[in-house]
Order: sequence, then C-alpha cells, then structure tokens
Amino acid sequence: MSVRQQTIAHEAAFEGVGLHTGDAVRLRFVPAEAGTGIRFRRTDLPGAPEVPATLESVAATDRNTTLAVGDARVATVEHVLAAVTACEIDNLIIEMDAGEVPIGDGSFAPFFDVLHRAGVEEQDMPARILELQDTVRASGPAGSTYVAVPDDAYRIATTIEFQHPLIRRQFGAYHVTREEFAAELSGARTFGFLRDAEALRERGLVKGVSFENAVILDDEGVASGELRWADEFVRHKAGDVIGDLALIGRRLRAQVIANRPSHAGNVALACAIAQSTTKSTNGAPIVDINKIMQHLPHRYPMLLVDRIIDFEAGKRIVGIKNVTINEPFFQGHYPGHPIMPGVLIIEAMAQVGGLLIMDTIENIEDKVVYFMSMDGVKWRRPVTPGDQIRFEVEMLQVRRQVCRMRGIGYVDGQIAAEAEFMAAIMDR
Repeated sequence: MSVRQQTIAHEAAFEGVGLHTGDAVRLRFVPAEAGTGIRFRRTDLPGAPEVPATLESVAATDRNTTLAVGDARVATVEHVLAAVTACEIDNLIIEMDAGEVPIGDGSFAPFFDVLHRAGVEEQDMPARILELQDTVRASGPAGSTYVAVPDDAYRIATTIEFQHPLIRRQFGAYHVTREEFAAELSGARTFGFLRDAEALRERGLVKGVSFENAVILDDEGVASGELRWADEFVRHKAGDVIGDLALIGRRLRAQVIANRPSHAGNVALACAIAQSTTKSTNGAPIVDINKIMQHLPHRYPMLLVDRIIDFEAGKRIVGIKNVTINEPFFQGHYPGHPIMPGVLIIEAMAQVGGLLIMDTIENIEDKVVYFMSMDGVKWRRPVTPGDQIRFEVEMLQVRRQVCRMRGIGYVDGQIAAEAEFMAAIMDR
C-alpha cells in the first residue's frame, strides 16, 4: 500500500516574537487539501498573499532562510519547516500576521509540540517521495560541503567546527523520524556569540534575541544558562539542515552528510538534489518536440510545449515553454509592450498536464483528453519574450476516466501562474 499524503487534523496556533525583527507575531496552522504543499499566508497584507515553501521562493539565506513572492516575505522559516518534516505533514497553510516566524525558545520544539497535538489526517493521494538515485554534492560559503547518497530512509550526519571551548568540533548522526526528532533534535536551540551582537544589530538583525530564546556564548562559556546537551550546537545545525531541505517539497529518502552547514549551503544542496531529478542520465530532454507531437494533437500555432525534462508516471511532469518574440499572438496582444496572454499560459500548462494523462491511457491512439474545468486560476507576474516557463504539473486524483491535476508555472524561479484542472479521457 502506498504512503499517503497528510495534513493536520485540527487547527493550532502559536505566538511569539521574531528573532531578527523583534516583532510580535501570531502563527496559525490550518489544514490544507491534498496537493497543496506547505504554504505561508501573510494575513496582515492586502489580499493575504501566499508564499509557497519551495526553492523557487527563496529570497535570502543570511543568518536565516527567507522566502518571498513579490512583496510578501516570510523570514526564519527553517525551524517550523523542520518540525513539519519530522511530523511528515505534506499539506499545510501557515498563517502569520507579521513577516517573521516566531522564535519561541530558539528550538524546534514549540512547533513540533503544537503540530503533534494537532494530530495528522491521512489524505486520498500518494505522498510525493524523492528517492535519491545518484550521489549529489554541493558546497556553500565558509567551507560548507555536502554529500547526499541514496538510502531507503532519511538520515542526516552533521559536523560543525567553531573556535570556542564549548564547541570546537562536534559530530552527530540522526535518523529523521518523528520519534528520533522529538528525542534528539527538537529541543536543540539556536546559538550565537556576544562578540557578534553589535555588528548584527547594526545590520538590523537579532532585534528579538534574549537569553530566553537562544544560547548566548561569551568567550569562555554560556552566558545564558545551561546547555540541554553538551553537543546541543550540532543538534541544532542538523535541524536547520532538515528545515532548509524541506523546500524540496517532497519527503526525502537519502543520507545527507553536511560538513560545516550554513543556510546558503543547505539551500544549494536542496537545489542540487531537486535538479538531479529533473535530468535524464545524459542531461538531454526526456521528451523532445518530435515525441510531443506524437502524443498531443495540437500543431502550430497552438502547440505550446517545447520539451519535457522530468516525469514520474501517473504522478508528476515538468515541461518547458520558451517564449519568443516570433509567437503569433504578440502581433496583436499589447503591441509595443508584448505580454503572453494569460489564457495561453494556462493552455500551455494544460498541454503539459495532457502529456501526463496520456501516459496512463491504454490504446492511446483511440482516445482524446478534454479539459472540463479550471479552478483557482491565478496569474502572478507577466510573461514576456525571452522568458522560459517551467510548468510543474502533478496528478491529484484519478477516478475512472476523470483526472484532477494541479499546475504551477515558474519564470526565473518566481511563480507566474497556477491552476487546478479537471479532465476527462474520452473515445475519439
């Protein structure tokens, strides 16, 4: 039996202050439908814009991981995302009335405990699992290095090194399960050095730091109380890696070896892992335009897919559309200021989805796919000549001859459009 997606069974909330902004913030966890993924919702901004917890949303990695879509930003997401990962929650709305996730006591425990009490609810859709096939390497600033290797579970081994008598060189290895996360990582707090405090405040950071929400170190030892473990530092760094890798958007099956990890390095590894799944073994497109024309009935000027670069049978597909000034619609659509019509962006997304459906059909030559409805259609940014749209479409549900899919189109890592589709497979 396949592993199913999960959301929380009940709403839950948590309040606190932001580590860097010092702003008061109320965070609320809200159940989400299958296929939604993890999304932050800024309820304090007009229209309550959402920021997906994806690599495409990463805006900054200095001292924390910040996500943004347009003017909507969400800072210090790594602690809550680590807890979400440990609880194996696939779909969740995280509402916030300010721009930074509350720090709590500086550990992952406040979020893990709240989510644990909220419970989980299994959903009628297979979980998206990324099983690493090959070794992946990455590096980041200040000597961060990473290796990820195939494994049948999610494991992490972390080494850190600081010139401080309480830290020096520390190593920890952990199996990323709900139980081990709760026992070994959840309570590990973020840490910092008194000698760095003034310079960080001049940069507008650590405004919310106190002895109650971080381990503060002076030159000799701890200035803010007692450690929870002698190696609390490496445990927290391991949790940060888990939180940042959550931006891949799938449950990970791999062993991750992180040496001197940083947020920038963690995100670099996440990108390398994600990219390793979007290439065929020789780096060529999985499906080129000639093969696309064998499966789709469309022809110029209505064939809007150039190639397929990733494919999981019956689950997920990634297609590319290169937008050029030679497109015929640019002759009449906003002459002098060419913008790709929104309806054609959605049509291109639907064609990518059609290719995903076609793979599930027997006697394909006798069938045709008709799209029945679209829901939640949103255009986030204009698409202009020279852009490349990356369409990611996943299957949400298949019942008899009717399919439900969700698609997102990205340009330069930013969401350009998104929609859900219903389609029927009919005889020609």
